Amino acid sequence: MRRLTVALLLAALGALLLSVGAADAKPRVKLKRVGRFQSPTYVTSAPGVPGAVVVERGGRIRLLQGRKRRTFTNIAGLVSTGGERGLLSAAFSPDYASSRLLYVYFTDHSGDLEIAELRADPDGLHANPATLRPLLIVPHPGQSNHNGGQLQFGPDGLLYAGTGDGGGAGDQPDNAQNPNSRLGKLLQIDPGSGAVRTYSIGLRNPFRFSFDLVSDPGAPRLVIADVGQDRFDELDYLPLAAAAGANFGWNDFEGFAPYPGAHPPTPSGTVRPIKVFGLSGAKCALIGGFVVRDAKLRSLLHRYVYGDFCTGKIRSLIPRLGGARKDRSTGLRVRDLSSFGETADGRLYATSLDGPVYRLAPRRR
Repeated sequence: MRRLTVALLLAALGALLLSVGAADAKPRVKLKRVGRFQSPTYVTSAPGVPGAVVVERGGRIRLLQGRKRRTFTNIAGLVSTGGERGLLSAAFSPDYASSRLLYVYFTDHSGDLEIAELRADPDGLHANPATLRPLLIVPHPGQSNHNGGQLQFGPDGLLYAGTGDGGGAGDQPDNAQNPNSRLGKLLQIDPGSGAVRTYSIGLRNPFRFSFDLVSDPGAPRLVIADVGQDRFDELDYLPLAAAAGANFGWNDFEGFAPYPGAHPPTPSGTVRPIKVFGLSGAKCALIGGFVVRDAKLRSLLHRYVYGDFCTGKIRSLIPRLGGARKDRSTGLRVRDLSSFGETADGRLYATSLDGPVYRLAPRRR
């Protein structure tokens, strides 16, 4: 009897170790190509409209429904695309089903950052470019890089936008630390009134950010992937409420390291990243993603998915307020990875500037 008990305990322990090993093994996920587009930069969806919305750098937005695609709108005549410029993202109002309003983030022909409103037709399947109404223009003179580019509605129903520091190297004008500049900031916008609030400062190029509604449903969290200068990219993660007035440290800090030549010194109390990525080898720019909520992606569920533009390698980690845990490879790679996107049903997408758009799907045994 004793031997049987020991055998059962050993079997149970072995099963436990196998389950832990399986949880830490390479995720069972694959890239499913859903179409080819012209330099896609983002994927989202419109509330109440089936399918995915694909944003193209040149100024066109496409609606993808199964194998059928249509042009949702085209503002190419307003968009400049030199350097890192272009149409960089779009966000649909949470009440889109009734308001038919959406918002776009692009660089105009002056190189400035423009956030504008569009109104779609009653069927919600097309928006006339003539309905475009500028909501905010942030001067971005001289340099074609560090434009930020993310628009996202927060859980509070307000619109958030991440802006770059103005480009060049080192933020010589000190835009990110200047409270009177809207460069190098996370902005909060009330589309109804047009009111704009500087929500956070001290960012270099927050090309992509997202809201984590999974880890603590009662207190939404903000995830910012901030592209660094020469040494480090960083991932910032904190409760959304705590981000109001937060200073992420650029250009006094790059990652955890002091940045030489910064002026004047940043006040104490800057937010420390939960993870820093050394820019070694072929890595060049952190592409931020989302905390996965698609139950079909079991091996990635509740993990933050991200990648690098130059290597194209896609990885995931567990975000925590005290620091990231269990960073690991997904085994996936997208050449010229330009963005991740998420639709209302939680499906996760990855885009390549080369043209393909992929959906992350479970890989069957």
